[in-house]
Amino acid sequence: MKRQAGLLLFVLILIFRGFAQEIDPLHGIGLTVISQVNQGSSYITFPTDIGNIEPLMFEANLIPNFYIRKSRNSRLMGVLTPQIILRMYDERSYPVRTPSYIPQVTVYYMLTAFERSHNLSLYSRYAHHSNGQDGDFFLDNGEVNLLSGDFSTNYIEAGLIKTHFNTRFNAYQFFKTSIEIHPQGWGSDELEGIYSRYRWHNAVSIFKLPTKETRSTKNNADISIKGEATWMFGDVNDLNAISAERLNLSLTFYYHPKFLEDIGLFMQYYHGSDYYNIFFGHRLDVLRFGLMTEKLRF
Repeated sequence: MKRQAGLLLFVLILIFRGFAQEIDPLHGIGLTVISQVNQGSSYITFPTDIGNIEPLMFEANLIPNFYIRKSRNSRLMGVLTPQIILRMYDERSYPVRTPSYIPQVTVYYMLTAFERSHNLSLYSRYAHHSNGQDGDFFLDNGEVNLLSGDFSTNYIEAGLIKTHFNTRFNAYQFFKTSIEIHPQGWGSDELEGIYSRYRWHNAVSIFKLPTKETRSTKNNADISIKGEATWMFGDVNDLNAISAERLNLSLTFYYHPKFLEDIGLFMQYYHGSDYYNIFFGHRLDVLRFGLMTEKLRF
């Protein structure tokens, strides 16, 4: 497990170093694309997960975005996102247990003109994360009630997004760093001491464009890669301040075949705490495959 996490961290470092300084002023992008990369893509997994996650028929992540802006060229924009994550278990009756409801509102501001191919943008977010249950958080034996326990937290996040176009690799590149804070009293009291209230997120996304010989008329990204790393601060089950269990890592590859319109195939490796509401106490090492939407238009 430690070897897998170390290898993934090494790959993420290589991705971060891959940000070259070559830019092309003809490839500027606006806040819509920047927000789409930051908000994430909808997906559904195949029932072929490899790792220590419970047997699933699928996991689905639904991220519809509603934009509040004056025009596509605006440097200030709001995004309303009623995100939902759900898992259907490969068990009798195929139950869907305690979906994650993550409604959020995000505000983006571009510090530089949108025509430039390299720019900086700021964003701030307010979000709610719950599972829609109202049972006791703990069972009589002291274990977490995973079936009907009430999980709820609210948080704020603020960060910086750097974007630019790399002419050598004909790719758009995005780097994000942000701080997520769950203020005391903004969530279930039972989370105190077992759930990280402060998190530092970092992510790098690279979208490879078609070559001139294979460029499609729709100009979709053919290949993309996204690496993410999160460090969890605060009291978390008495973990040491530098414990490896505070680190969450993920690496996602996405491929958009020519014969598909708005979806493609993805492969993802995730190592870290479970992000599925009240299941946060589980540590996952899982390799998954599935379908992902990709509506980016450069």
